[in-house]
Amino acid sequence: MKREPLTLTDLAKVGFVELGEVRGRLDEVEELGGPDSLVVLPMLALVASPDGALTGLLALLRQAPAEVKALIARPGATLRLLRVLGASSGLAEFFLQHPDELGVLASALVELPDAAALTADLLESVGAVDGFANVVEDAGWIALRVRYRRRLAELAAYDLEQADPVAGLDEVARALADLAAAALEASLAVARSMTSGPVAGPGVFPVAEVRATRLAVIGMGKAGAAELNYVSDVDVIFVAEADPETELESPRAVDIATRLAILMMRGLNQPTTEAELWEVDPNLRPEGKSGALVRSLESHLAYYERWAKSWEFQALLKARPLAGNLDLGERYVQAVAPKVWTSASRENFVESVQRMRERVTDNIPDDEVAVQLKLGPGGLRDIEFTVQLLQLVHGQADPDVRQAGTLPALTALADSGYVGRAEAAEFAQDYRILRLMEHRLQLERLRRTHLMPRDEASLRILARATGLATSAAQLTLRWAEVKRRVRGLHERLFYRPLLSAVAALPAEGLNLTSAQAEARLAAIGFRNTKGALGHIAALTGGVSRRATIQRHLLPVLLQWFSEGADPDYGLLSFRRLSDSLGTTYWFLRMLRDSSGAAQRLTRVLSSSRFVGELLETIPESVAWLENEDDLRPRSLATLQEEVRAVLARHGSPDAAASIMRTARRREVLRLAFGAILGRLTIDELATGLTDVTATIIQGVTAAIRGTTLTGEPGGPSDGIEFAVIGMGRFGGAELGFGSDADVMYVFRTGTLEGSAAHDRAKFIVKELNRLTDDNRLPLDLDMDLRPEGKNGPVARSLESYEAYYRRWSLTWEAQALLRGRAVAGDADLLHDFDRVADAVRYPENIGAQEVREVKRIKARVESERLPQGADPNRHLKLGRGSLSDVEWFVQLLQLQHAARIPALRTESTLGALSAAVEADLVSEADADILRAAWLFASRCRSAITLWTNRTADVLPTDRVQLEGVARVLEYPPGSANRLEEDYLAVTRRARAVFERRFYGPVERAGPFAG
Repeated sequence: MKREPLTLTDLAKVGFVELGEVRGRLDEVEELGGPDSLVVLPMLALVASPDGALTGLLALLRQAPAEVKALIARPGATLRLLRVLGASSGLAEFFLQHPDELGVLASALVELPDAAALTADLLESVGAVDGFANVVEDAGWIALRVRYRRRLAELAAYDLEQADPVAGLDEVARALADLAAAALEASLAVARSMTSGPVAGPGVFPVAEVRATRLAVIGMGKAGAAELNYVSDVDVIFVAEADPETELESPRAVDIATRLAILMMRGLNQPTTEAELWEVDPNLRPEGKSGALVRSLESHLAYYERWAKSWEFQALLKARPLAGNLDLGERYVQAVAPKVWTSASRENFVESVQRMRERVTDNIPDDEVAVQLKLGPGGLRDIEFTVQLLQLVHGQADPDVRQAGTLPALTALADSGYVGRAEAAEFAQDYRILRLMEHRLQLERLRRTHLMPRDEASLRILARATGLATSAAQLTLRWAEVKRRVRGLHERLFYRPLLSAVAALPAEGLNLTSAQAEARLAAIGFRNTKGALGHIAALTGGVSRRATIQRHLLPVLLQWFSEGADPDYGLLSFRRLSDSLGTTYWFLRMLRDSSGAAQRLTRVLSSSRFVGELLETIPESVAWLENEDDLRPRSLATLQEEVRAVLARHGSPDAAASIMRTARRREVLRLAFGAILGRLTIDELATGLTDVTATIIQGVTAAIRGTTLTGEPGGPSDGIEFAVIGMGRFGGAELGFGSDADVMYVFRTGTLEGSAAHDRAKFIVKELNRLTDDNRLPLDLDMDLRPEGKNGPVARSLESYEAYYRRWSLTWEAQALLRGRAVAGDADLLHDFDRVADAVRYPENIGAQEVREVKRIKARVESERLPQGADPNRHLKLGRGSLSDVEWFVQLLQLQHAARIPALRTESTLGALSAAVEADLVSEADADILRAAWLFASRCRSAITLWTNRTADVLPTDRVQLEGVARVLEYPPGSANRLEEDYLAVTRRARAVFERRFYGPVERAGPFAG
């Protein structure tokens, strides 16, 4: 009967991609004595890559027809061979090189071999007797590698024939770990023989000494946890000792063991005619790559006792004896276990673990993040990290959770009630799915990889290999669902059970005691754990709708609080806020429905006592967090329009001022939100704070005088013209949080003259201070920069200012006027004051004597005004390379050149610096250094106020406080030292520029001077 020809559609249904080549290959297979097309096609429809399987079969038939025919004659062997060839081009290549090994696929494995059987088989491959191999050098390594891959092919065939490879992953991973341990044992036997000799020499020791050397190979990572991949680095630590029954000394035993370890690793990962198996990685040992390869048990313990970091104890969680002297290995594991299970109580434990996790994430290339199966968001590392963290926290008191493997640990955590059974089951399944995908990716080429394919064809092969989907699109969708679930793992496994310590949640098997919950809270960074539990209880207690929503919100909010600088204060502030707003319809709805608003809220609350205290007066302002546009500074025109409306509605200065004080708090809080959340530049922040301060001064002055904002009478005239001049950082529009508002007051007589006019001006000043005074958000109107300083009158007439500056003015007063700016009051008076000030601050000529005076006063300020005991390297205002250095340098340039260079006539420090660059007075490089220092110091001053709710001019030395400031400045966790180093570096460079350009080069006496 004539066979129907195969159509392209038929072949495509099987899964072929290279359709034009298939019929020719099928015909050649038959010609070479292989199976008939009608027999083989249904089998090929079951394999991962029909093209790969058919190509591999054809290549084997061409090269080794006898071996292939003998194999496919066995029942079931053809499909088994095709499954292996279709899933692994790496194993296909192995069989092409060693066709005599095809017999391993002749029959199906009923069960996987145990560790003892695998070890015995690999030892037999090198002819090992009593720990010493008879086959050595390259012959030994090749024999070992061939036997290893034979066993790997057998294991892969078993894996690929499973009805449910997800469910069977655990035993496959354990068998792979056992096979790796067997390879290490066989390689060690070869190494012993190569290290032994009748006569000692370089790298060769007497047989008796080698036999008396006990070397234990400790498996770490996935090998230690018995959850190995097809191709993983095998992480190990080497421990050695001398047999106490012999005369061999410990140092000699360590030397011999070091040689054994080197050869053992070389046997597995050094290239020969047979490809290497995998990398043996000993870098988790004490001191890493810099440390000794092999140590005694005592040396290991001494290191862990004194020097080890927290991440090293986390790594030791998976330690297990793999090869060599298992008794020594077990003693090592037992000796380090107490240190592992008490490591969570070490200072900054969680911070150090989190930093390690962040470093791993940060090191992923940008183009690999989306395809990283292991390290990317929602990947294997997320699950492993969370499970290990829970183990280390609860394993201090509960031996049951001290498991090396991820899945056994997850089961133990659920059995002990630390995580919900449903969550544990779900994430165990997701972990197995991700591991199965990883296994199939590595099996394909027998290469270590954790990257998902980017092309559709490879994704389709992976889908078929795993059995998780039938197409590339389906697999991509399923992977996305797994990643989404895993991304929420930390919240669901770590934080949600905290609620069970204080509230009766209907969750089976989910019941943390208060002590357990406190341990977990302490592990994530809470210091007052009892207080935190009290807040959680208050927020979630009861059966109200409010409490129900809080129970859903708090797990993720606690996670976000823990990522902040001060989680305790963040949670306390959140409780206060909830008490104030919990009954409103919108607050909890916003947090529930807008994760962005909720996360922003936790960030500002855990970063800023300034915000926390101010929020108590305006709790409804948290609504801005839902819309980022609401976090932008309001324009000066908008602020002034609001003040005009207040003045129009309220005739009483006290009533109007009260509303304006509230508005000022509101706008400063808005700016604080924006600054902490990184929505504002330092320029935008300074302008915003200056506008808010100017507006309240304008409004309150107008309310006192009964005028408009520009000083025009709203009723009967108060008899004088009056104005407020901004000075210092206020005048320069350079305010930060906590900055004083430096001012001067000027008046001009009108219907009132002489002392009456002066008394009226002093009354306005007194009322302005009274009505702007705010205990919640102090506003210090500082008049110390007025003529004669603290000894001068609080207000002067314009004529008095003019006479004083003409006759008595000192250089420092002209310098102070450089940042004098019209702020509030009568427009004509402000204009005339500017005219008077310009004549003083922009002199036509400034003599050498005046320049020396400026430099003398600056030197005096540095030596006398710096607070006693303050470190000049850390003082943000008066320290070396800080704000005053930059400002004095720029102001000296203005005094010298502004008369002829109009661009220098600006109140802004950085504006004047840029103008100086344009005028070739300063190089661009020097200006960049000075600008960077000025901005850095300005940001630090504001950050200190936001963090502590106190004004300070010294960079903290306390690490906790410095860390808080660093976090406000958007440094990552654990950056206290980095902030300090950055500040000292930038100010050191600025000081060098300042000294060279302000004081001039140091003059050194010649050899014959004096």
